[in-house]
Amino acid sequence: GTEYDGLLNTTISGRKCQRWDSQYPHDHTSTATYKFPSNSIAHNYCRNPSNDPLGPWCYTTDSTVRWEYCFVLYCS
Repeated sequence: GTEYDGLLNTTISGRKCQRWDSQYPHDHTSTATYKFPSNSIAHNYCRNPSNDPLGPWCYTTDSTVRWEYCFVLYCS
């Protein structure tokens, strides 16, 4: 899940992901392009810039929920 670069842009509960290059509705510091596969920071796709062992996540557009994991199917 650390190198996921697919097009999923909704969280596990169905919330829309906030764009990584946006600071609204949630301020964050995850904006360094070297952290994102395929230079995809200009989108709202689920990513894992923090190398979270539980997988890709995103900040949400819901002002009451800062971030959530995304349901990404893993290939084995």
